[in-house]
Amino acid sequence: MGAGGAGETRAVNLIPVRARGLHLRRDNRHPLRPRFGGVFLLVIRMADFLPAFENVVLNEGGYKLTDIKQDRGGQTYAGISRKFHPHWPGWSYIDRGQVPPVSLVRAFYKEEFWDRLRCDEIENEAIAQSLFDFGVNAGWKVSAKLAQVVLGLTPDGVIGPKSIAEINRADPRCFKLAFSLAKLARYRDIVTRDRTQGRFLLGWINRLLRESV
Repeated sequence: MGAGGAGETRAVNLIPVRARGLHLRRDNRHPLRPRFGGVFLLVIRMADFLPAFENVVLNEGGYKLTDIKQDRGGQTYAGISRKFHPHWPGWSYIDRGQVPPVSLVRAFYKEEFWDRLRCDEIENEAIAQSLFDFGVNAGWKVSAKLAQVVLGLTPDGVIGPKSIAEINRADPRCFKLAFSLAKLARYRDIVTRDRTQGRFLLGWINRLLRESV
């Protein structure tokens, strides 16, 4: 779930290409910047971790310690489950009655979710944030599989070069709509299987609606 500062600056890939004899796809997301000697730099802006992280913390209820009986994660801090992540360094601060540094929360989210979903390689900010947020909410492998299903790929739960290429090739609006509907269907299935999770359904739907605005 986050790295202590590694995602605070926007990743930009600068790819030198020759102007002559080059066929570039028409794509307003990738402006060409002229350089000396007939060489261009193709600037591809990648998704930024920091705003995605801040949005996730907001969705998880902020920097608070909670322990909800029906929550499968048990005791959580800023959305980090002690049950599923007992070795997170922040627990030692909490056990001493102290507040964990934000850098530990940020590092956790980047390493456990953002990096596993390879969001730094996704060109569209909204798509990266959607995959990341759902990864935190449902598990990064679940998010990866759902994205692969939407893209018509084999859902192995591992975001590799092929998945990244298809994500970056997809129309962002169409992908987000299909991904949102797939998430909604999953929430329905969870509550259908386990009625005790129904108390969280409205929160999950509101989380999805905030993302869609």
